[in-house]
Amino acid sequence: MPENSKLIFNKELLAITIDRLCYQLIENHDNFKDTVLVGLQPRGIYLSQIVIERLRQIQPDSQIRYGELDVSFFRDDFRRRDLIVPSSTRMDFIVEGKNVILVDDVLFTGRTIRAGMDALLAFGRPERVELLVLINRKFSRQLPIEPDYIGKSIDTISTEKVKVELKRPEGEIGVWLISDEKFYE
Repeated sequence: MPENSKLIFNKELLAITIDRLCYQLIENHDNFKDTVLVGLQPRGIYLSQIVIERLRQIQPDSQIRYGELDVSFFRDDFRRRDLIVPSSTRMDFIVEGKNVILVDDVLFTGRTIRAGMDALLAFGRPERVELLVLINRKFSRQLPIEPDYIGKSIDTISTEKVKVELKRPEGEIGVWLISDEKFYE
């Protein structure tokens, strides 16, 4: 990582945080009979895959339904971007009457989550929608969206970026706060 970055989560702290999030989900949703997990494309799927794998290790007898949702064409800024390369939606179930847990890596402005909720309606009307994020960037919200499950909340300014690396064949796994300025020691 660049020298103007600050480590937020190393691999070990990330594992502990994901365990905590999983146990919070179990506490609130028990055997997941009426609950589904949905990872938001593109980067939320990496976190959601780790969470679903860990939940299945903790509760091997539960039948947790999992899907991945592409929100590309539901974003309010998709026409402002250059070429849109859509991801794929993989959901072999409807969410009618289910509790849905949307999973994304970083909550910043709230626009991706809003797009995710719009895209979700194509699969039915959920009973309830909750949000799990690894990083909650406070003070950056443009829409009134708040997560139900938070790995870590951090104060950031608009020039800072959060870099989440969860699946890399080589290199370090972790989360970093990267600034344009050199003020981290």
